[in-house]
Amino acid sequence: MTYERFASWYDQLMSDAPYDAWCALVERAVSSYRTGKRILDLGCGTGELALRLAEKGFDVTGVDLSEQMLAIAQMKAQERGVNLSFFQQDMRDFGPFEPFDTIVIFCDSLNYLLQEEDVIATFSRVYDQLKPDGLFLFDVHSLFKMENVFLHHGTFASNDDQVSYIWNCYPGSWPHSVEHELTFFVRLEEGVYERVDEMHVQRTYDVERYVTWLKQAGFRLLHVWADFTEQQPTNESERIFFIAQK
Repeated sequence: MTYERFASWYDQLMSDAPYDAWCALVERAVSSYRTGKRILDLGCGTGELALRLAEKGFDVTGVDLSEQMLAIAQMKAQERGVNLSFFQQDMRDFGPFEPFDTIVIFCDSLNYLLQEEDVIATFSRVYDQLKPDGLFLFDVHSLFKMENVFLHHGTFASNDDQVSYIWNCYPGSWPHSVEHELTFFVRLEEGVYERVDEMHVQRTYDVERYVTWLKQAGFRLLHVWADFTEQQPTNESERIFFIAQK
């Protein structure tokens, strides 16, 4: 799960990801609660959200565990003339930094923490690295998505000129977890493809568990929303958003 080879074509596979919607959500929250412009993007990957936020005038720092993803993020920042900082760190014990006004963890990054104590440690560290009244925003896969989308469909596939993949989903070893078995075929030259195999494991929890851990860390829960709306989750919501305040 280090994204060593995956990083090089991650942006191509994520070309339809709703980065603008994530960015808009952050803008609305910051405006509503009148926090400052200093933002930390935890699990920033190749920097797509961090770059958008920086281009909106935020002072952005990006943190990710993958050196390869960060290298791509830094290259894109230089190409676009955007000034922001990236650090290779673990979200469970990142920093120390000067406190932030807002910290975000989006695009399922939190779902890669497979132990309950890892999620708890991350929430505690986020709390410590926020200014008083600072905001914490994150999203996770819902239980419905794990069990009725990933595991129900089982296999996904895409056929592209440059990168094709077969994506198989299996029940993981932990409750509400999924093993994503990914096989990529990367075009090197005419008629020649390289096969690359990766395994990614994700886990989620029910909404009440996340709320409990947030409150234990000291946060005040502001909102629980679903699927980029400002509506409460239903039994068939796929992505759950949490907004909390220190």
